Amino acid sequence: MRRFLAVGLDCYLCLLVVGLLVRSCVDSGVTGRAVALLVAQLAVLSFANQVLLTMAVRASAGKLIMGVRVIRLPDAGRPGFRPLVLRWLYGLLWLPSQPWRRLRTPAAGPGPECPGTRPADPHGDLAGVRQVRRSDLRSYRAAVRGRPH
Repeated sequence: MRRFLAVGLDCYLCLLVVGLLVRSCVDSGVTGRAVALLVAQLAVLSFANQVLLTMAVRASAGKLIMGVRVIRLPDAGRPGFRPLVLRWLYGLLWLPSQPWRRLRTPAAGPGPECPGTRPADPHGDLAGVRQVRRSDLRSYRAAVRGRPH
């Protein structure tokens, strides 16, 4: 639940900041320019929040508020630039199309999984990174430090 609330907070904060920045363009009456500016600012702010901030502090603004951290698998280290960019592009381009794809495909009843597919991991993430609670990450690190070598 924290992950979904964090995503909602990220969206809200991004739209709030961009809305405040674009307000002056909308008041001037130039709608096409305002829309282009809005889209550009949303993309830049989203990239800064999801990639750059996550590289710096292991979490976006919404994740920081909700106590969620992004880690690299399997060693729970800091994720690199490329995996974070892949995650950002995935969330920006592929995820918003999913409701539309669900509406276009007929509803399938509860049946066997398609051969060759794995069941979806609800806690998994793209590009070898995962979101975890900050307290769980601290407990994991304490357990690894205390483990005899």
